[in-house]
Amino acid sequence: MKRSSLYQMAVLTAATALFTITALCAQATSTGAQQFDPLAFPGNVVDDVVVPVPSEVFSVLDKLGEPNWRQELRKLDLPKTADRTKLALMFGMVVAEGFVAVQAEDKEEVKDIGREVIDLATALGLVKSVRPHAQAILDAADKEDWKSIRKEFDLTQKTVRDSMEQMKDVDLSQCVSMGGWLRGTASVTSVVTKNFSADRAELLNQPMLVEHFISTINKMGSSMKEHVVVSDITKGLATILSRMEGAVDGFSKDSVRDIGKTCDSLLNGIKAAK
Repeated sequence: MKRSSLYQMAVLTAATALFTITALCAQATSTGAQQFDPLAFPGNVVDDVVVPVPSEVFSVLDKLGEPNWRQELRKLDLPKTADRTKLALMFGMVVAEGFVAVQAEDKEEVKDIGREVIDLATALGLVKSVRPHAQAILDAADKEDWKSIRKEFDLTQKTVRDSMEQMKDVDLSQCVSMGGWLRGTASVTSVVTKNFSADRAELLNQPMLVEHFISTINKMGSSMKEHVVVSDITKGLATILSRMEGAVDGFSKDSVRDIGKTCDSLLNGIKAAK
């Protein structure tokens, strides 16, 4: 069986990001699971790396079981900061958290996240372009229209990334993706660990995507690369990559747990200092 890689909720996320699947996504098979066709999977191709649309990532995850997504929800508790790098990373995290809330069908949590999206967009100077999506999320939450909410979270991330790139803030755009991917991957490792199987663990086989993020950071300006949080993410991604490359015969439960711990540590670092 070819090794699969599903996931980015950066997924390039998190507003387009939450989670991330992978790069040479092959076929994901499991008891009762459908075959995964990477050529038919909605997503973007960046440097030959498939970056799936976050909402579609969760659709694939649902086919591999019925996780208790409410157990995966986390309180955001984000610090107030003027640091645009941290704001971009947090934006990705929040959108990814939004997808978890949608999977949990938690209306109030979705609404809280929608309001957090507005606050972060305001801090980033992008509220004008993001507000329509955030309002649509709030309105759809009242109706429990989960399909529309997923769509708006996807559009939110895309809008933010596109706006940043138009403003020549490409590095910040990449931070949005990484923040979403880290939160999405943390969620996936948690779900997989709770109901471990080799096939489910293959969702984490994303070495090409991780290499892409490392390469992206290496191409950033020196001030961005030397940012304490970005520097920590570089080291953390290297650790995650070594785990993925070392899983030649498949992931063990311990290796999945280690990837999750690394992601959690990086996410805590993003939320730490102001």
